[in-house]
Amino acid sequence: KWRKLHLAVDAGTGMIVAQTLTDQDGDDPSQVGPLLDQINGQIAQVMADGAYDGAPTYQTIAAHDEDIEVVIPPRSTAVPSGEAGPLAQRDRHLEMITQQWRLAWQEATGYGQRSLVETTMGRYKALIGPRLHARGFPAQQTEAAIGVAVLNRMLASGRPESVRCKRVSA
Repeated sequence: KWRKLHLAVDAGTGMIVAQTLTDQDGDDPSQVGPLLDQINGQIAQVMADGAYDGAPTYQTIAAHDEDIEVVIPPRSTAVPSGEAGPLAQRDRHLEMITQQWRLAWQEATGYGQRSLVETTMGRYKALIGPRLHARGFPAQQTEAAIGVAVLNRMLASGRPESVRCKRVSA
């Protein structure tokens, strides 16, 4: 059996603010609620990849807080729902993509920030490891939670500051 670690990351700090571990039967949208429930404080925006696109995700986020901005790229086969409520954000995204193309939508919504979240997952795999060592599912959930705590502790103790430098020609 395989496991999947779902993370909610504060893109500003890189800190993991929520996590769930599922087996192969847990799909991505089903984990939105459990992740949101773990987050203390106000959530301004939820950004995720296209696997989370669809009514269940938008409805779960709206049930948590209607003011949360949702930035999820609609699938290429997506069509407007024409409904009011949570899916209206998705319809606006579809309209913008249709009129201005996907790259303009990514820039306008700040979707490029999602790469910071992917970096966090890569950091987890590199420092903690890509595999679980515990045998039972409850122990694996504990192992993943400890890995998240360790990674957050390491990040809190010091994070390098990256600066782009202009190339100077001599």
